[in-house]
Amino acid sequence: MDFEIRYTDKEVTPWGGMLFLRQMLDKIGFRQAIEQQEDLPRPGSNRGYDPVTIIEGFIASIWCGANRFLHTEVTRHDLALSKIFGWRTAPGQDTYKRFFSKFTHASNQRVGDYFYSWLFDNVKFNNFTLDFDSSVITRYGSQEGSKKGYNPQKPGRNSHHPLIAFVSDVKLVANMWLRSGDTGAANNFLSFLEDTLNKLKNKTVSLVRLDSGFHRKEIFDYLEQRQLDYVVAARFYHPIQYLISQQQAWVTIDNGIEVTETMYQAAEWGKPRRVVIVQTVDQRTTQGAWQNITPV
Repeated sequence: MDFEIRYTDKEVTPWGGMLFLRQMLDKIGFRQAIEQQEDLPRPGSNRGYDPVTIIEGFIASIWCGANRFLHTEVTRHDLALSKIFGWRTAPGQDTYKRFFSKFTHASNQRVGDYFYSWLFDNVKFNNFTLDFDSSVITRYGSQEGSKKGYNPQKPGRNSHHPLIAFVSDVKLVANMWLRSGDTGAANNFLSFLEDTLNKLKNKTVSLVRLDSGFHRKEIFDYLEQRQLDYVVAARFYHPIQYLISQQQAWVTIDNGIEVTETMYQAAEWGKPRRVVIVQTVDQRTTQGAWQNITPV
């Protein structure tokens, strides 16, 4: 089969799909939101890039696969991509570095609160289910805050231990704190929870779900004080194991799955709390114990 080969003087890009993302940003008013944020660093000269171009360029680079500043040079030299977003020229890696280095802890908090609140105010959905989790990110360089701590994949190697909040209903990240690798899962969690709720100030949080790393009395007390329903995975300590072994009234809810519930009060708790237990029937092994959020 013969193919006709032609040449064109028009810009060509492998990132043509960015056009739809640009249209999405226009539809949600992203540029207007950036322009209205007063805490963003401004250029010091007439030749400097405005915050809209810098932020859009950085996001577009990430969408195109960049995971370090050097990779932004690929999108910088893509003239077609600049035309898609309407940039006079695309910023380079040094521009991004200078821009982000101007942020202080206070300005970073204000800007983060502004954009998180703006994002969720535009989500036409309420009654969120809020999930919290901690993760381990292994580091191979000398990044600030990376320290040796709990790292099941690479024991003994430096890591970060971020704390993340998700809104599972709409598949969005509600908050994230990057912590040093030697922190525990629940370290500074109450401050993080308070910060997350402030970002979602115009939304109703109907349920909070936590894994066993947050199975702590002070967290239960705080959630109950805020009248937030919660589910927390119980730590599989001996008292919990003994509690499970004493249960007799199991209810079958699916093929091979049974549940039961009971009340349990740890020594340091001031009151009992409801525990829901799930087990598989074929192996008679308990898969997990979950604490209901409704206080007694």
